Amino acid sequence: ALLTAVWGYLSDRIGRRKILMLLALLTIVSNVILIYFTSLVFILAAVIIANVGAGGSGGGGSGGGPFNPVEEALLAEKCQPENRNQIFAVNSCVGSIMGALGALASGLPQFLQEERGWGAAESYKPLFFLTILFSVVLLFVYRMIGEQHQPRQVEKKISKVTGVFVTKMSVLGMVDNFGAGMAGSLISYWFFLRFGVELKSLGVIFFTSYILAALSFLSAPLIARRLGIVRTMAFSHGLASIIFLFLPLVPTLALAAALLIIRSFFAYMDNPLRASFTMAMVQSSERGSAAGVTNLARVVPFGISPTISTYLMQSVSLTLPILIGGGLQLINDVAFFLMFRNVRPPEEMGSKG
Repeated sequence: ALLTAVWGYLSDRIGRRKILMLLALLTIVSNVILIYFTSLVFILAAVIIANVGAGGSGGGGSGGGPFNPVEEALLAEKCQPENRNQIFAVNSCVGSIMGALGALASGLPQFLQEERGWGAAESYKPLFFLTILFSVVLLFVYRMIGEQHQPRQVEKKISKVTGVFVTKMSVLGMVDNFGAGMAGSLISYWFFLRFGVELKSLGVIFFTSYILAALSFLSAPLIARRLGIVRTMAFSHGLASIIFLFLPLVPTLALAAALLIIRSFFAYMDNPLRASFTMAMVQSSERGSAAGVTNLARVVPFGISPTISTYLMQSVSLTLPILIGGGLQLINDVAFFLMFRNVRPPEEMGSKG
């Protein structure tokens, strides 16, 4: 998780394109090791390298991996304030769709084992080859990107205005993602215990949710153009939090699945807008660092809270983690609106760049 902030900081220093190429290269190296070596030492080395260069582009979730802050800073550099929301929305949409397809592809090893008689280790190698293929494509695409990078001086500290803004967004992100980890990380397990739903049915529910979330990304800049970016983020995510709080009260699987799918449209709409808003409110030379810190603040609590929610679900109440998680996210939504209701990014003030 710390590497999310580190890569963001380094991208401000030595250039976003170079860091993205390095991360793609690390992904290639780790997967080559997994294909050709079976020793535990090499597998551990591959896992370490993979974690150092792990991707996380675009879609919903906990804040993404090391790619995210670097990509966000580079995207903000390449677009105008007037179309920044739209660019970030398209990026999130593509990332979400590819994530959904990746989730479907994750069933390939089981298919190869059951239908083709492949061994456990061999059945995962096609996925490693696919990862290498996509990473090679990324490497060449990143190489083609032109970048007018002016490195931030080593001795130059982040400005006070940026520091205050990043602190606020980080604290809010910690509350939001602690709640997301409490409520969302075990939702499939909750569906199984509450309704006895099979894994196949859950896959359909969540795949539909991912697709609807991807569509919500495209609608986000259109709504933000009418309501403003702060109102759109607060109202959409707040509505999703309220829907989630009602989930334990639903008596049937069909209604619960419908609520979850509807919620997915509103729950992730703020993702591209939040990234765009952050990039708009900080200096261009500080964008990588700002995105890295805010992403880090979201990743850490998301990794901690599932342990707590597991204990509560097993020892106290099946629905308590959902109520706590949804409540925390709603508190975040209200606090975000109160903090930033009078803040406008440049494009909403009629700025031309």
